[in-house]
Amino acid sequence: MAKIWDKGFDANKQVEAFTVGNDRELDLRLAKHDIKGSMAHIRMLAAIGLLDADEEIVLRRELEVILSEVEKGSFQLDDDAEDIHSQVEAMLTKRLGEMGKKIHSGRSRNDQVLLDIKLYLKEEIRQIKEEMLQLFDLLQSLSERHREVLLPGYTHLQIAMPSSFGLWFGAYAETLVDDMHSLAAAWRVADQNPLGSAAGYGSSFPIDREMTTRELGFSTMAYNVIAAQMGRGKSERILAQAMANIASTLNRLAADNCLFLSGNFGFISYPSELTTGSSIMPHKKNPDVWELIRGHSNRLQSLPNEITLMTTNLQHGYHRDYQLLKEILFPAIETLHRLLQMTRFMLEHIAVNREILDDNKYDYLFTVEEVNQRVLQGIPFREAYKEVGREVEEGTFHARKEVHHTHAGSIGNLCTEEIRKKMEMASHPIQ
Repeated sequence: MAKIWDKGFDANKQVEAFTVGNDRELDLRLAKHDIKGSMAHIRMLAAIGLLDADEEIVLRRELEVILSEVEKGSFQLDDDAEDIHSQVEAMLTKRLGEMGKKIHSGRSRNDQVLLDIKLYLKEEIRQIKEEMLQLFDLLQSLSERHREVLLPGYTHLQIAMPSSFGLWFGAYAETLVDDMHSLAAAWRVADQNPLGSAAGYGSSFPIDREMTTRELGFSTMAYNVIAAQMGRGKSERILAQAMANIASTLNRLAADNCLFLSGNFGFISYPSELTTGSSIMPHKKNPDVWELIRGHSNRLQSLPNEITLMTTNLQHGYHRDYQLLKEILFPAIETLHRLLQMTRFMLEHIAVNREILDDNKYDYLFTVEEVNQRVLQGIPFREAYKEVGREVEEGTFHARKEVHHTHAGSIGNLCTEEIRKKMEMASHPIQ
């Protein structure tokens, strides 16, 4: 198959293998987006007179056939195809003759791959959003179900003040709202049509970029053609930061689970089939799933830095360095999907210990509660603090294991509905 940039001589095979790299395999993820982009492009070409109406119909019909092959899983890149763009054009040319060669008028592989990636990122962002919302809903449900169950709160990993499972589950739900804001920012950057910027300097053809923007479902376009090309790497980097934010939340949730599941804490438990054992210690129930979620999340948090370094010190315009972004980002997106799904799966099977605070070592959780009670009775705060501190030192402090928190966001007032409304607003831009 001749390269679409062929000038009549062959590239050295070693050079070709090196420059193509893993692009062919990764391009399969872009196949349906490339085809949909071509459908919008030929409709526009027909509208401005660069294709006859009959040609547009024939080309569209054949592109729909190729798209169905992609959706059925039978689409493949030929051995001599460089990428998805050359494969689709070659298939059209093989099946339709010279007509197939007309689809590239008014565009470059640069804006073609930019478009494919934007459409791919939008689809993946939608899926990440749905997975986050499913996890959010579960966390809120668990928060409400266990709102009355107290557990120790810690600072410096030292027993601090009373907390609750309602607070704990609800905290991760609300933290996902912040992560959704960053995902929505990535969506807004991806939701700009680059098609028509060609190689970064536009086209002398009278192309209609507003039309392709509407056809492809973008809310706007990247207007300046150089700016459109400069978006290569930026969309990926901003999404990577959003993914790292989500990974940070999952990482901390996983770390909490590993700690709470340990025998020294015993705050939660999971069915035996969701933990692993030891080859020599028959009592072990290891939190391997949570440890791997924690580890994968740490890797994802390095993603923005890796993409930043890949795109640093590049002048405006296209550079082949950008090809490597797919190798970095695409597998990371798949990892994030798995982490969100596995986190939800594990939490669906969590059991909480309702009798944690029966252990006397948690009595000192309630020193602040006692200080506050004495303040309410008229004793100045510093005096009440000294009194309770003295009782702790003398071993005479006796805890009343009760909490009376009523302010917004506290143990007795989780604000679940208010947090849900925040999530609805945060996720709304992603359509």
